[in-house]
Formats: sequence, structure tokens, C-alpha cells
Amino acid sequence: MEKANNLGKILRQQRTLIPLTLRELERASGVSSSHLGRIERGERFPSAHILRKIAKPLRLEEEELFRLADYLSPIKTAEKKEEGTPGHLDPIVAGLLGQESVEVQRTVIGILSVLKSIAKAIT
Repeated sequence: MEKANNLGKILRQQRTLIPLTLRELERASGVSSSHLGRIERGERFPSAHILRKIAKPLRLEEEELFRLADYLSPIKTAEKKEEGTPGHLDPIVAGLLGQESVEVQRTVIGILSVLKSIAKAIT
């Protein structure tokens, strides 16, 4: 169940980052909000079919979700896509943030956005 908990935390973090409510995600994906809530709490593990339905509303690539769910093997370092895609966090960071309150999540994401803007301005 640890894998389900971690994936659920990442999905919740991404949903709140956008921000979307469970009801809004339900309308956008066609997956019931009660099922989505169980996934976010780690009580259920989503099928590939469900991941496909929620990928676009969560602004995630299907392939990225499949890797997070261990349906696909991890990308080797040489094959990795460009880092820092807007609106996306590293899965490890997202997992850690998922354990924090929404206020802390928003604060950290705000700080990361400022740092990213500074880094772009310097380069």
C-alpha cells in the first residue's frame, strides 16, 4: 500500500497545485470524486485506464503517470526529458510536499516559482 500512498500524495499535490477540486477533476476526467479521493488517500491504486483519464486534467503526461505508478520502467538519465517543465514537480519533491498541509505546499511552490524565475533571469 506504500506505493498507492505515494502515488496518491503526488496526484493530490498536483491537483492542488493547479488548483482543482475533486469535483472539478471528476467533471474533467469522468472519474468519480469518491474514487479519486480513495486514490489520493492511498486506499485504491489506479488502473492504467484511470491514469489515462486523469492525466490531461492534472497537466501530466500519460507516460509520466505510468512511470510514477510503476507501469513503465524509469527513464535512464541519458533519456530524460528536459527538466523543469512548467507546472510539474519532481516526483520525490511532490511526494514529500504531499505530506504537508495545503498552506505549506502553496508556500513551497511559490518559493520554487520565484527561484525558477531568478534562474531564468540569470541565464
